Amino acid sequence: MVEGIIYRYRCGIAWRDLPPVFGPWQTVWTWHRRLAGEGIWDTVLGILLGAAEAAGLVDWVVSVDSTIAWAHQHATNVSRRTGGWFELHESVPRAA
Repeated sequence: MVEGIIYRYRCGIAWRDLPPVFGPWQTVWTWHRRLAGEGIWDTVLGILLGAAEAAGLVDWVVSVDSTIAWAHQHATNVSRRTGGWFELHESVPRAA
C-alpha cells in the first residue's frame, strides 16, 4: 500500500490511474486517507527527512516554476458578482 501511495505522489497521477500491480486503487486510497487523517503520514515523512538530512542526502535547493495555466472565466466554479461599483464606472480617457 505504501509503495502505491508513493508511486502516485511521484508520478502525479490520479488515484484511478494507479497501476494494477499495487492492487485496487480504492484500497490504496483508503489506506492513504486513513494514514493522513491520523497524522501517521506526516510523522513518517518527518522521520525519513530527519534521517536523510542527518546522512547528508538532502539537498535543499528549491526550484520555482512560473508556468501559468489560463482558463476560461466559466471554467471555474466561483460565481461572479456583476453590477458592482467597478463595473458601473467607465474607464478614464487617457491623455494623448
